[in-house]
Amino acid sequence: MADEVILLDFSPSMFGMRVRIALAEKGMKYEYKEEDLWNKSPLLLQMNPIHKKIPVLVHNGKPVRESSIIVQYVDEVWKDKAPLLPSDPYERAQARFWVDFIDKKFHDAGRNTLSTTGEAREEAKKEFIEIIKTLEEQLGDKPYFGGETFGYVDVSLIPFYCWFEAYETYGKFSVEAECPKFIAWAKRCMQKESVSKSLPDEKKVVGYAAELRKRFGIE
Repeated sequence: MADEVILLDFSPSMFGMRVRIALAEKGMKYEYKEEDLWNKSPLLLQMNPIHKKIPVLVHNGKPVRESSIIVQYVDEVWKDKAPLLPSDPYERAQARFWVDFIDKKFHDAGRNTLSTTGEAREEAKKEFIEIIKTLEEQLGDKPYFGGETFGYVDVSLIPFYCWFEAYETYGKFSVEAECPKFIAWAKRCMQKESVSKSLPDEKKVVGYAAELRKRFGIE
């Protein structure tokens, strides 16, 4: 009996992109359901009654929630192809640490470049670049955060790249000028079909960012 896999998602969501990339790496076919985050579907509210957020992976009728947990679940369930997490327990713990860092630090700093003005925006830009430099140090001279192979940290971080044009447009700065090694890593990841086909066009993301700024009274 074939697996029934449904993804409740929202195309500009970097967290949803993670799951799309992971499923693509595994070669999994699934039903994609786009959510309206301002008018959430009964299915989303049923499958994620606590947080009421995307993404939610519904596997044979059972929901799995939170993007980092979903990616780990996908890796464990479909383990015969393209392993994402390291097999070594210490390296696996380190990968989880850096994804937690990305979720707690990188995401908020990027969002603040969009949602602040004046001095607060300058501080947000400074923090954002400092975080990227920290990630560059962790990357070192490796092609991927997972070493020679594309892995869990790469899957979790690369979706933010399609938001960079929005961050730079409204934050008025250049990531590549400050962090060329990070951009080289991102371009390397974008050469993978699982990534390039899972990320939306940057111009669409800029348009969505503009809508968000108007909705929250920033424009």
